[in-house]
Amino acid sequence: MTTNPATDTPIWSPTPARANAAQLSEFMRQAEAIAGYPIRDYQTLHAWSLRAAPDFWKLVWDFSGIIGSQGETPIRNVEMMRGARWFPEGQLNYAENLLRDSANQEALVFWGEDKVKVRMTRQELRREVARFAAALTAAGVGVGDRVAAYMSNMPETLIALLATASLGAVFTSASPDFGVPGVLDRFGQTEPKVLIACDGYWYAGKSIDIRERLAELAKRLPSLRRIVVVPYLSLGSGMDIRGIDKALSYQDFTAPHAHVEHIEFRRMPFNHPLIIMYSSGTTGTPKCIVHGAGGTLMQHVKEHRLHSDVKEGDRLFYYTTCGWMMWNWQVAGLASGATLMLYDGSPFVNEHRILWDYAETEKITHFGTSAKYLEALGKSGLRPAERYPLTALRAILSTGSPLAPRSFDFVYQHIKEDVQLASISGGTDIMCCFVLGNPMQPVWRGEIQCVGLGFSVEAWNQDGQAVMEEKGELVCTRPFPSMPVSFWNDPDGGKYTAAYFERFPGVWHHGDFCEMTRHGGVIIYGRSDATLNPGGVRIGTAEIYRQVEQLPEVAEAIVIGQEWPPEGPTDVRIVLFVRLSDNTTLDQALEDRMRQVIRANATPRHVPAKILQVADIPRTKNGKLVELAVRNVVHGLPVKNIDALANPEALAYFGNRAELNS
Repeated sequence: MTTNPATDTPIWSPTPARANAAQLSEFMRQAEAIAGYPIRDYQTLHAWSLRAAPDFWKLVWDFSGIIGSQGETPIRNVEMMRGARWFPEGQLNYAENLLRDSANQEALVFWGEDKVKVRMTRQELRREVARFAAALTAAGVGVGDRVAAYMSNMPETLIALLATASLGAVFTSASPDFGVPGVLDRFGQTEPKVLIACDGYWYAGKSIDIRERLAELAKRLPSLRRIVVVPYLSLGSGMDIRGIDKALSYQDFTAPHAHVEHIEFRRMPFNHPLIIMYSSGTTGTPKCIVHGAGGTLMQHVKEHRLHSDVKEGDRLFYYTTCGWMMWNWQVAGLASGATLMLYDGSPFVNEHRILWDYAETEKITHFGTSAKYLEALGKSGLRPAERYPLTALRAILSTGSPLAPRSFDFVYQHIKEDVQLASISGGTDIMCCFVLGNPMQPVWRGEIQCVGLGFSVEAWNQDGQAVMEEKGELVCTRPFPSMPVSFWNDPDGGKYTAAYFERFPGVWHHGDFCEMTRHGGVIIYGRSDATLNPGGVRIGTAEIYRQVEQLPEVAEAIVIGQEWPPEGPTDVRIVLFVRLSDNTTLDQALEDRMRQVIRANATPRHVPAKILQVADIPRTKNGKLVELAVRNVVHGLPVKNIDALANPEALAYFGNRAELNS
């Protein structure tokens, strides 16, 4: 049901029947039997997940049917943030858990814009993984070796991940829109033996051929023994890769192993390295974050089954590239019996309808996207509810940046009235979500529903004290199984400690600015390293975006704090840059309206000192705004790793602006 968002009532609540049918409800009953006292609500369950952490994580393992051996002890040193060890005697294989039998239902459906469509059953997927694993072994890949993917979000990327994991090797990936320097910044550190890459990709109907980049990478990545090229642009028409050293087509690489049907899953210690992820790299060389198989798997099955209610036969979609952690989050849905709905390309093909065509045609049950996409959809004029019944759709998930309250309204008014809207937030650093959805609880406008089970998340003020209904730093005070195993090439752990434990010793400092609400929910205000501080008052950038982007003239905005005055800064003033909708120009009347809406809905301190128009706004490959990069340009400082940006040319609009000198 939905309610009036203007009142202090939920914007949506599950029916009692729906709440009782959720897997979380059954999990609560099993937890109650173990705890020996009533567990009738989420708050009690969450408290038990912290108080009895060994019992909780053992139940997650059993409830999810994880394949492997637990050992005798679920956790050692549970009170030590850096010293905790999860299932220290346990062994498992990540790929074995994702490739479990499931009545040979569809494993995946793939749409490459409106150009390519592929379907694959679980049996077909297992067979392809077996062949690719055999080919990797023949290429000399073994335990601990790295296999890199420079790939679109297509079936062969998933096959490569699962084949790599089956061997106990380590997978790492980057999306094909990275240029050669960005790829070298990443794979140059982790030194893969094998690189699998597509020949190019489609975006907004245009073909982008990357074979010249592959030829360059072949010369500049000395660790490579083989480059495996997947035909995507040239699918069905032949592919010329003669100019790429050490290259074979995907078909030629696997052909000698066409008879292989069986996979030898190599079970490894619980947190044996599985995946190397990379920080965005916009403030320096990307950090190489090593994640373990067990912690990654357990967090994902917990979030899928308990927080998203992903069940056997559900159809799970997330709009993501292979360089974003949400790709890893999505593909783990196989372990819960879901069919993966893969998509590659622009989300705005076919007059913004392509993703909703996909959702309706393929009966998607869980639709995942970014807050920026929902914002853009709202301004596009498309109203999916007018065209699509979406009868199968039960949940819409959003991440990447804070979801504005008006986007909550848009979902319930113009996409579907009866749907769980789960704004979620976590990150590459933890390979999962600190705060996310709850299928048994209401959705409150503008709020993330709950803190994740097993997470001791709080908002801390600058004195390190927990606060409620006040803005603070998002911290986690107890260990969790998906903490990174290590950083690559960080033998003494110094980079790791500096990244997470320097601000509050012994406590994970995540770098988000947040507020814990009286509903048990959370509001994220953006990255705390981009927090504005005019006159000593801390302001989250998302607080300003939420106000100004509701104006129809504003397509997108980015805000920074400029040191002022420049000759001897004593304070910070707020500068707002806006990209306006087509055929709109910033004039005094529009500036006044922006300031008025910010002042009325936030505070006078949120009102920018300067508002300037720009033609474009820089963002990462995953669509996240890069406030720190813009701030550096404004202050005449260098921006490192420009290749990590999707549109680095946009930085030119922010430098040497005469308006910022007065």
